[in-house]
Amino acid sequence: MNKTILNTEIQEFINSKLQSDISGLLLKGIPFAAKDQKLIIEQIEAKKRCKKKLPTWFNAKNIYYPNKLNIEQTSSEITANYKANLVAGKTLIDLTGGFGVDAYYFSKKVETVMHCEINSELSDIVKHNYKVLESKNIDCLNENGIDTLKSIDKPFDWVYIDPSRRDDSKNKVFLLSDCTPNIKTFKGLFFKYAKNVMVKTSPLLDISATKKDLKHVKQLHIVSVNNEVKELLWILERDFEGDFKIKTVNLTNNENEIFEFSHKHESDVIVEYSEPLTYLYEPNSAILKAGAFNSVSATLNVFKLHKHSHVYTSDELIHFPGRRFKIEKVIPFNKKEFSKTGIKKANVTTRNFPISVKDIRKKLKIKDGGTNYLFFSTNIKNEKIIIICSKI
Repeated sequence: MNKTILNTEIQEFINSKLQSDISGLLLKGIPFAAKDQKLIIEQIEAKKRCKKKLPTWFNAKNIYYPNKLNIEQTSSEITANYKANLVAGKTLIDLTGGFGVDAYYFSKKVETVMHCEINSELSDIVKHNYKVLESKNIDCLNENGIDTLKSIDKPFDWVYIDPSRRDDSKNKVFLLSDCTPNIKTFKGLFFKYAKNVMVKTSPLLDISATKKDLKHVKQLHIVSVNNEVKELLWILERDFEGDFKIKTVNLTNNENEIFEFSHKHESDVIVEYSEPLTYLYEPNSAILKAGAFNSVSATLNVFKLHKHSHVYTSDELIHFPGRRFKIEKVIPFNKKEFSKTGIKKANVTTRNFPISVKDIRKKLKIKDGGTNYLFFSTNIKNEKIIIICSKI
């Protein structure tokens, strides 16, 4: 950690160049020692990425930033705050601390947090930033979290782990067995020292397969931000063997869309179907990831269009965790029929439809955008249809 970067003149330069083109800056030259120039550019690039993702860090003075990869891999503040609300107690150990955003928010809910980070420079950066942010109940250890857990040899209320999803060549991986550390190898160790374990994994993981790998899963939280799935949070409890609950949440600027169901309920529930009625509903990305297709229908009392068409319909408008539309017209998928609508520009979505959005646009000569919304889907009679909607 090069503390020269914290000098007032350099910090002022960094803040004044956040809107600048990096290539242009390099061409003009940077008015500081040559040995510091590369790091100054890295600080500018990293801080830029934090404006929306980490506003607390961005708005604080004298924050020291790691490289862009560390910023890319860290939790956003909005997701860190969400997961902090899932824990409580006196002690929590973060085995894979990284840039320390999760630990910072855990520290607001737990009396003492231990932040373990094997990278010595990153550990120093985090320790410095915690001082800037006046966070006083986090202990930073430059150690492998697994080794720390063994050496401390005392119980914690929570173990938290976000295994690295990069291999030795810095390529992205997502399977549990490819991540570092391997959760399956050390799960027994976690339960030796804590009753409760939270594991953050890639959104790409298959839920059923991962549940079998982890075992003792009590809850799964699928967290989206503005309709993009960001994290799968697995809550494990020592000796738990019951049906696990799945909670989907889509965090937006306006509201948090939440839908909960049990894994068993999704398999057992009976679904009703219907032709498109007055309103159409499209679930948010967290629900789609969860596979809550039957539970949504039964819990919210809406009809499915088809077993594999994951859009829903009703005659009465309801509050729905996703997008809502007023159905204006339903027509068969037919070029001649569509040409009668006069629609030249629309937002196109496919659900259970054999043709891609790109090919539909080409075939029907539809430009992107506008106020029309077209859903290309399959109805209960296995007919290909176009549902013309306006967004609510």
